[in-house]
Amino acid sequence: MRTKIKASRRSIGMNYAIREVTVPAAAAAKTGKHMLNLNIGDPNKWDFETPEYFKATLRSAVDEVDNGYGDSQGNLDLREAIVVREHEKNGISITPDDVYVTSGVSEAINMLMGTFIEPGDQILVPGPGYPTYAQYINFYEGDAIPYRQIEEEGWRLDMDMIRKRITDSTKAMVMINPNNPTGAVYSEKDVREIGDICAEYGIPLISDEIYDKIVFDGEFFSASRLPDDVPRIIMNGFSKVNLMPGWRVGYCYFMDSEGLMDDIRLGFMKQLRARICPNVPCQAAARASLQGPQDYIVEMNRKLRNRADLTYKMINEIPSLSTNRAKGALYMFPKIDLSGTPWKTDKDFVLDLIKEEGVVLVHGSGFCEEFGKDHFRTILLAPEETLTEAFDKIGSFIARKVA
Repeated sequence: MRTKIKASRRSIGMNYAIREVTVPAAAAAKTGKHMLNLNIGDPNKWDFETPEYFKATLRSAVDEVDNGYGDSQGNLDLREAIVVREHEKNGISITPDDVYVTSGVSEAINMLMGTFIEPGDQILVPGPGYPTYAQYINFYEGDAIPYRQIEEEGWRLDMDMIRKRITDSTKAMVMINPNNPTGAVYSEKDVREIGDICAEYGIPLISDEIYDKIVFDGEFFSASRLPDDVPRIIMNGFSKVNLMPGWRVGYCYFMDSEGLMDDIRLGFMKQLRARICPNVPCQAAARASLQGPQDYIVEMNRKLRNRADLTYKMINEIPSLSTNRAKGALYMFPKIDLSGTPWKTDKDFVLDLIKEEGVVLVHGSGFCEEFGKDHFRTILLAPEETLTEAFDKIGSFIARKVA
């Protein structure tokens, strides 16, 4: 008998919770169950439509560009448009040379972790936080060290814990603002304090700001506005605000006046060259999305605010559930009291709910085993009638199981 060829332990060890739950959801759907998929932050699966002028630009780009390879760093005209966008929003001055275009933010995360990490290095990540960061940190044999967001204080960052978890092995710190999965929007005071900590310890800050214009309560303060003594990489993209998730265009830019991350830039750029270039026609559409009317964002935030209000109200009316109201992004992160229930873990709850009711959520431990357990993530994107149906089902499900 021939011996099976084994996959690397790095690849087998990856576990992306947001799409992991699609496997039991697909099994439930095959039984004919009506599914309510509240697990993936894809606006286009609901009633958020990619603006027509984005699509028209993409259609014409296929005919007008040469459809050959583009610049490995990203096409210059898109990088110039990003420079203008960041100046208009945040009042900062960067150059096209500071900007790197990637195939979604996920590619930038992968390549940055591959650049920063040698085995045993540590990266601080928010707990709970977007799991792709921890997945790639672990893939490159580093250690993802979570720091707490204080739920009782609206998911405020735990500055004391951040300081305590910095070690000689800490290579960088990740901040996600507005936050996925909690929906928190950090105050200017807290962002500035994060900057002070990073400057004090000489740690680069990786600030994921892909939801920067999806804020419906409070004001967003970008880490790009921190003092020059904070070496930082700002992550952003077109999947969420610009309603083109399937087109896979993201970007990051470096702010490093002292050149402390010159080697990081070099290693990052070498990987970008090895993967050739981002999608060329989609870059033309991404540029158009920055330069045309932005009024659709106002309507998007209006709908999300109303759906956040409804979700907050309905969840807090269900016994065993409680939640903070989201202030931005596309999500809410409710807590479930498992005492007196048949479920030992949040994942047990989520899997049982999928099987019996067809409501698909993501278990909170998938966003951080230490600070995400006993929670689940739900999206705010679905229309109000869908949210009402889903949480009515969840309420009846919990009442039936706990009775």
